[in-house]
Amino acid sequence: MWTPDSALVLLLACCLWSAEAQSERRPNIWDDPITFKTQAKDSCTMSITGQGEFTRLRLACRSSKRSYWCEYVGRPYTCSPYNKNPRHYFVQMMWGLRKLHNACLAPRQIKPHMCRKATEESQMVFSSASFSRSRPEASARTRPAAQPSRPQPPRPAPTRPGSASQSIRVPTRATPTPSASPPPPATSPVVSNAKRTAQRYCWRSLQGICSYVIGLVRQ
Repeated sequence: MWTPDSALVLLLACCLWSAEAQSERRPNIWDDPITFKTQAKDSCTMSITGQGEFTRLRLACRSSKRSYWCEYVGRPYTCSPYNKNPRHYFVQMMWGLRKLHNACLAPRQIKPHMCRKATEESQMVFSSASFSRSRPEASARTRPAAQPSRPQPPRPAPTRPGSASQSIRVPTRATPTPSASPPPPATSPVVSNAKRTAQRYCWRSLQGICSYVIGLVRQ
């Protein structure tokens, strides 16, 4: 006998079957990792898992020369666009990681473009890695700054082989020696006798004329 209760049970069963079928057709970001390659040709895989209220992203990369991994933790569900398309949230993260040579050297906080208007709570934060990220950063900070080179004194011009270096001598100027003053002209004995005679017999005011006249007379 068909009752309202049986009809309700049948309707509920149809709804559950439809929801289960739709979830099977929709790709699940937890089971479908995102793969990409870095600038250094490292093959990387992004695996997303949920642990309580936090979402964990594990990034593992490998190449013929090296392998490394790192993890990010966050609560991206606090961003409304994430809840509509959670896979695209991590695809946008991948767009930035593939531009690096080492995908685990990305910024410590990553907020995809689709959640740029959301709070800082929605970003993914660096948690751990297979290597210490502080080493390359510390070495870059502690690297001494290049000291300015000191100016070197000019080097002397090379001399040609076989040529003797000749020093230029500046001729010294001879200091002129003071010439000896010429001796006073010797007075003739006639003049000296006339002068003495004039001093003896003439007044002092007339001695010059007297000595001149006496000199003329005695010549």
